[in-house]
Amino acid sequence: MKSFRKELWFNTSRRREFINITPEINSILKESGIQEGLCLVNAMHITASIFINDDEPGLHNDFEKWLEKLAPEKPYSQYDHNGFEDNADAHIKRSIMGREAVIAVTNGELDFGPWEQIFYGEFDGKRRKRVLVKIIGE
Repeated sequence: MKSFRKELWFNTSRRREFINITPEINSILKESGIQEGLCLVNAMHITASIFINDDEPGLHNDFEKWLEKLAPEKPYSQYDHNGFEDNADAHIKRSIMGREAVIAVTNGELDFGPWEQIFYGEFDGKRRKRVLVKIIGE
């Protein structure tokens, strides 16, 4: 069994952003040479997320509105965590949207259902953060 590891780095211009990273993951999979196995995509920061869904702007706006209702950014004083930082909402949003995705690899391709794409979700941006991609298989 082979194992392949690579990191992606992001530095978003906005506090919250959804980025389709499927092309980058496809490229890393090709680089790995693995034909059959599993691909783990993992946000390595506790205020960022990896999730799989449709690449549709209206849906992304719906996510943003829904998350903001569940864990509004302001007022900062509503959160006990916000002493030295102002990102308690980002921690909660990450917990809701998830830490990682695992995708089957079949015949050297990501084995997706219809419309599925991989997204990096940033909830406390404007600084450098990384995503781990680990592919294991043959």
